[in-house]
Amino acid sequence: MKAGNGTHFEQAYNAQAAVETDSRLIVAARVSDAPNDKEQLVPTVQAVPAIVRAQVEAVLVDKGFYSAAAVAAVEAGGGPTVYAAVEKTGHHRSVADLEQRPEPLPPPASGGPVERMRHRLQTPAGRERYRLRQQTVEPVFGIIKEALGFRRFSLRGLAGAELEWTLVCLAYNFRRLHRLSLVVG
Repeated sequence: MKAGNGTHFEQAYNAQAAVETDSRLIVAARVSDAPNDKEQLVPTVQAVPAIVRAQVEAVLVDKGFYSAAAVAAVEAGGGPTVYAAVEKTGHHRSVADLEQRPEPLPPPASGGPVERMRHRLQTPAGRERYRLRQQTVEPVFGIIKEALGFRRFSLRGLAGAELEWTLVCLAYNFRRLHRLSLVVG
């Protein structure tokens, strides 16, 4: 993969995790050697066990995962609705973000998939649903990096990296289950 400012390459892997919004448990984990996430949406959704995937209503992903073909593939046949950012936005809220906004006009019939996705995210329901992404998956990766101290793979080869990522995600889930049992118990 290209590294740094793009002037050199490094042996690296791209780790993915599908996280359930209520419990913040990892329901699927996978590793690829693809340099970006554009082609990772469909295989990551398919990595979620079928019994869980049947209950999924929405998939929340950042701009890196968006491609019209991937969204169409996930939503085909009554699949979950994908909420994917199509443009880069700042991480900080502005006054405009806090103001009450009217329901946006639907995109024109001639509008493409990007316009339809942009509209989906601009509706009040879409904004509320997509907001869950930052409080669901981002903390998981932060905990894995900071609390568990996992920042790089130790095993070589894709199979080794997949095994290592599975163990890291399992350790995270055990930690999370323990936290959840303390809250409930």
